[in-house]
Amino acid sequence: MDHRYLHDQLSQGHRVGWFELKRKRVLSIDISSVAVKTLELSQYKNRFQVESFAVVPFYQNLSISANASNTDVIADAIQTALNQTQSWQKQAAVAISGSAVITKIITLSGALNDSEIEEQILIEADQYVPYSLNEVNFDFEVQGLNKNNLEMIDVLFVASRRENVDERVEILSKAGLKTTLVDVEIFALENALTLLAAVINPKQNRTVAIVDIGATVTVLNVFYNGCFLYSNEQEFGSKPLSEELQRLGLSYSETYSQLNQTNLPALYQEEVLTPFKQSMLRQIQRSLQFFISSGTLEVDCLVLAGGCASIKGIDELIADSIGIPVYIANPFLNMDSSLKINTNKLSDVAPAMMINCGLALRSFEL
Repeated sequence: MDHRYLHDQLSQGHRVGWFELKRKRVLSIDISSVAVKTLELSQYKNRFQVESFAVVPFYQNLSISANASNTDVIADAIQTALNQTQSWQKQAAVAISGSAVITKIITLSGALNDSEIEEQILIEADQYVPYSLNEVNFDFEVQGLNKNNLEMIDVLFVASRRENVDERVEILSKAGLKTTLVDVEIFALENALTLLAAVINPKQNRTVAIVDIGATVTVLNVFYNGCFLYSNEQEFGSKPLSEELQRLGLSYSETYSQLNQTNLPALYQEEVLTPFKQSMLRQIQRSLQFFISSGTLEVDCLVLAGGCASIKGIDELIADSIGIPVYIANPFLNMDSSLKINTNKLSDVAPAMMINCGLALRSFEL
């Protein structure tokens, strides 16, 4: 049966010759419902360096989804980001969002080899995918031994309609870029999690929950021993906060990048931010309860990602309420930065760059 993996390399990156720079560079692009984020990293031996980054919000009231009518708007935003950073990269990696992906943990015999696992996945895929397998791209990843039966293994099965992959390729093409990798956000997060190891001790925190609060959706992803375990989406986001800030006089673009600036109106803290922080706390508690009630595992620590993670004091508020360590995602913690990088701005956007970093790490492996 003809199929393609979501992890397939769509085109080979150029090889660095003897007389070219030894520092390899990659470009990753994260397309959310409200903005495009670009990140250019370079690698020399085992060190990464941030060469450029940009966050370009879409114009107000635009709701981005897997809709071909928005491809031109997204491509224009990518071009704007590349112009801002003056990046000369012509190839990029991109991810498919969780809403466009079907995930399932499948338990198989631990005696199977890779080809046998693939064959068994093909047999079982029909019961998880509501489309013909000829219409989908899928991938799988062995997560490890099943905790209830050590003779079995857990395999993460991920599938998406081929048109979702093709749309991402089309968008990058319209922006003048060749697609080197179409990945899944879950896999990108899994890769980026390794960048937080200096803060999150993997021996002490075996079960890590990452909460990403977007404009309209909050996504909880749980990883056990560095491997994906669970995902849940709830309708809650920062859009009401942005709307309130606009009511107080900020422009749409300002609300995206200045959620916690000291020059905001005096009423910001009392009338807008404090109620939102409480709502954010309740949503995170609710999302965690969904996971814990399944009886799978207890959560050892929580990582806050996305733009709302930059709100001052939100980590302390949540940690005091849920009783486990809470960290703000900063995948750049042990990276270098080029001289042109504004490190303060990079720190502000760091929690929202987890997908970009995970894509970049994967790209360096190609």
